[in-house]
Amino acid sequence: MQSFSRGWSFLKQAWGMAFKDKDLLKPSIYALVVGMIVSVIGFIPLAIGYFIFGIESIGGWIMFIMGGILVFVQFVVAYVFSGMTIYLIYGYLSEGDGRMDKAWEIVRRDFFDILTLAAASTVVNMLKSAAQRNRKNSMVASLARSATSLLETLWTEAALLVLPAMIIDDLNLKDGMQRIWKITKENLLLVGISTVGVRWVTGLISFVFSAIGFVIAFVIGGGASFVSGGSTAVSVIGIVIGALIFFTFVMVASVFSSYTNTAYHTCLYIWAREVETAKAQGSSVPVSAPAPLAAALA
Repeated sequence: MQSFSRGWSFLKQAWGMAFKDKDLLKPSIYALVVGMIVSVIGFIPLAIGYFIFGIESIGGWIMFIMGGILVFVQFVVAYVFSGMTIYLIYGYLSEGDGRMDKAWEIVRRDFFDILTLAAASTVVNMLKSAAQRNRKNSMVASLARSATSLLETLWTEAALLVLPAMIIDDLNLKDGMQRIWKITKENLLLVGISTVGVRWVTGLISFVFSAIGFVIAFVIGGGASFVSGGSTAVSVIGIVIGALIFFTFVMVASVFSSYTNTAYHTCLYIWAREVETAKAQGSSVPVSAPAPLAAALA
């Protein structure tokens, strides 16, 4: 329960930053819009490939590769805009202002490193996908599914911390992984991860928000069909309006979750980075966490 309370405290502080500097939210909104466009465009060649090649034999491999390309592009989009959010938060905490022009400049500087991170995430995702597609009931297949699921979970957390290392300290994938591994071994990250239930809070709120959107959409769509008196046009309009309301709620929940989790891992990395620097300088003075995280750990 204390973990959940800490997560709630961080959430309030993180969104307090966003309300003071609206630029902090822009990349999460851009990521959602661009991600949707990429998904729609990417679905077209997948649909064509399905009808031409099918999913048997060589066709299955072709579809698998095409799907991998789409996943890679989606990761690139997500990391580019998450990188912008990271730098905006870093600028806000260090200079009192997150500037979009600087964020774009940093993302362009680190674009190749972002591509390597996206490629690694794609490989992990495809390994899990391949293991999940193997429906054999053998012990080896079951172990492979469990192992790849665990790998994806661990990698997702690692990527959320490596990206701030890339953006803030201009590190490549290899150096970023080494840095995260080093500060994790020194317990500079485990404290925050284990005691602040940000994932639980964001997950719960996103679920509740999406559920509310679904209920409203169902009431509007179902109500329109009920009172339509058999009119197809009224029923269709009600269902369309309901669907738009539902997806609007889902989109808001997505932006909420994306920004909050990015803010959390950015603050966590900044804190670990400053603690590491203080230790290297031989300082025994406790290093305060960034304001949003400090409020959660208080």
